[in-house]
Amino acid sequence: MGDIEAPNSSQPGQSVLRSVLPSKEFATSRKGMLLIAEAALSFISFVCFAASAAAAFVTVPLLAFLATVFFLFAYSTKFNERFKGFCFPLMDFVRCVTASIIFFIISIMAVSKYPDGSSKAAGIFGFIATVVFALDFYLIFNELAAFLKQGGESNEEPSAQRDDFSDSDSD
Repeated sequence: MGDIEAPNSSQPGQSVLRSVLPSKEFATSRKGMLLIAEAALSFISFVCFAASAAAAFVTVPLLAFLATVFFLFAYSTKFNERFKGFCFPLMDFVRCVTASIIFFIISIMAVSKYPDGSSKAAGIFGFIATVVFALDFYLIFNELAAFLKQGGESNEEPSAQRDDFSDSDSD
């Protein structure tokens, strides 16, 4: 008699989950897919290193995973647009370069020095992560180079300036 269920009791849980997960538009974008792949490969590499004899290398994939999840959250919630003092593309570039170099080094060491299967698996996933991080820093570098060739102005500002000048010329 007193048992009344709240209608749509799963709604609050779903709204919290949707606010944490990236939007479908971002997840299907090139940057979103790269960040999701980096996070997945870093986590798999972390688990493999944790289960292997090369457990000394577990810190690198863990830090790469945490940094990637932070950037995934920052880009998907547009957190990076709120803080103009930080150059998020440059920080992302540095993250990708360091992760790529360090993943390459520890993957070579894991594959060549340790005989167990989980070290070999961690090395293989580390090599794949190296390629994904290298692809990401290559794409970021191209975007930064194009941005700097424009003189540090965004794409919207030059077109707005041209519109202002073209309106004054026609008068």
